[in-house]
Amino acid sequence: MIGDTDKAWMREAIKLAKSKGTSPEDTPIAAIIVLNGQELARAVNQTEELLDATAHAEMMAFRRAGKAHGDMDIRHATLYSTLQPCGMCTMASIWAKIGRIVYGAGRDDVHRMYFEDRHLDTIDFIQDAWREDLVIDGGCLRDACAALYFGPDDDVPIEEQGNI
Repeated sequence: MIGDTDKAWMREAIKLAKSKGTSPEDTPIAAIIVLNGQELARAVNQTEELLDATAHAEMMAFRRAGKAHGDMDIRHATLYSTLQPCGMCTMASIWAKIGRIVYGAGRDDVHRMYFEDRHLDTIDFIQDAWREDLVIDGGCLRDACAALYFGPDDDVPIEEQGNI
């Protein structure tokens, strides 16, 4: 269940995303990892800047959180992401032992290019994982987050599209 604290952290994530740019062409995806009410790490998508397909906001935040925490196991932490995590980031959440994922815009709120599969939803990874203690809550400040990205019906030039 999404509460006021979640909304406050998501507002921080939106502000962070906008620091990268306010146009969907800037790929302004942001993630913040919080443990016991304290921020462990924050990051924006850096795939283009680093020429690294794994440099998603969530992955960059995991790298920073592990260093800050002194362990890759960040059990009970919450991952806040402006966009529903992709398969890679969802699996990393499972391996990092994140306790909860809170995201803003979901796959139905944005262009299909943000997700790698037509039928398999990343939420399915969580439902089928061995982890019984991982919770996912979507739609936190959905409209504000979705406004950062190309919409479902936008005519996005093919050279701008990821995963397609």
